[in-house]
Amino acid sequence: MSIKQVLVVDDEPDICELLGITLQRMGIEAVSTTRISGALELLGRQTFDLCLTDMRMPDGDGLELVQYIQKHCPELPVAVITAHGSVDTAVRALQMGAFDFVTKPVNLPLLRRLVDNALRLDRPAVRESVAQASLQDDGDSPLLGRSQAMRQLRATVAKLARSQAPVIVLGESGSGKELVAREIHRLGPRAGQPFIPVNCGAIPSELMESEFFGHQKGAFTGAVQNKTGLFREAHGGTLFLDEVAELPLNLQVKLLRALQERAIKPVGANREESVDVRVLSATHKDLGDEVDQGRFRQDLFYRLNVVELRVPPLRERPDDIPELTTHILRDIAGQWQLPGLTLSPQAMDRLRGHHFPGNVRELENILERAAVMVDGPVIDADLLVFPERSRSNGSAQMPVHHGVCLDDHLAEQERRALEAALQQSAGNRTAAARTLGLSFRQMRYRLKKLGID
Repeated sequence: MSIKQVLVVDDEPDICELLGITLQRMGIEAVSTTRISGALELLGRQTFDLCLTDMRMPDGDGLELVQYIQKHCPELPVAVITAHGSVDTAVRALQMGAFDFVTKPVNLPLLRRLVDNALRLDRPAVRESVAQASLQDDGDSPLLGRSQAMRQLRATVAKLARSQAPVIVLGESGSGKELVAREIHRLGPRAGQPFIPVNCGAIPSELMESEFFGHQKGAFTGAVQNKTGLFREAHGGTLFLDEVAELPLNLQVKLLRALQERAIKPVGANREESVDVRVLSATHKDLGDEVDQGRFRQDLFYRLNVVELRVPPLRERPDDIPELTTHILRDIAGQWQLPGLTLSPQAMDRLRGHHFPGNVRELENILERAAVMVDGPVIDADLLVFPERSRSNGSAQMPVHHGVCLDDHLAEQERRALEAALQQSAGNRTAAARTLGLSFRQMRYRLKKLGID
């Protein structure tokens, strides 16, 4: 196995020496230069596995080198070294395609983690995944669809996976934003590390700081033991902030500091702890409008919105509905031990003509209900029941009260009805199903869905 080589570009000899020693202890060879011109000459002569460059050089700046590498050596990951407090410059480098950044004074554990992440990138595999994403049939990706919009989305995801830049995933509710974030994580160098998703709108505001950063025993009433926060749980991996627009302003300040300093301070702690986390976020809201309305901090917006990725709604890609339907029905049949299910041509035509304001999640719910009600292997059009809000107005939105999840509320009501029927029938499922007006198959499906033994 050949020794990895890293190109170090910095006009301070002490920094070059420090980085060289650190890399040598990792079993990596460092080749140093103090000028941009020297870096360009070395890049023309030999191949490197990573480039670490300072931002301010006597004959140019690191951004010029990032641009050069993106144009002439696009498979080479480049990370920038920037002065403390110059995060905006580092963000510009990330937007140009830099892999990651580290601030001075250099935190050596974070540097080693950055180098490990960069060297774990399988560049031929990344090249292949980008090429495959442009094809009509990419069997490995969970991002299904043969439409041009989905092929472009898969290609973009594959490229973003080889960076550590923060990405904000935009899209309507139910369009698959978390699936996109998981795919960025899966294809990147952090794939073997945790992926921690968090719904920012589902955490009570008074518990948010403890949930994100952890707390120490005795920090407040009820803190009977130390708690590991979400940042620490995601250390080395990816933290996915779903519905990030729901974060209260006071936590936005602390989140911004954590992202800038790459460190957290648990509630009740006296010192900060370094963390290495890639942050991906998502929202169905217009964050620019939220900033204008004073509900979201502009500095945090720019920190999270280094790269913006839009997930197309289902109504913009109706040609993907047949493939999605086949996949969903196969999953339902396997999960609930049902025979193979298909749609009649009339049912498929009805799905293709629907507006789908709830996107893929709505399609899943419609097919799940039809699978419960059908008596044979073919689902006819009359079994496809669309939500009332979809039939009356494709763009209308059901009113949502803050803190209330309709799906959870309905599931809880269904659970209570099932448990009451089972109790009344002394555990006899056939009798309980009869009481509720269900077939035994429908009863079994609902019990498994809700995890009722």
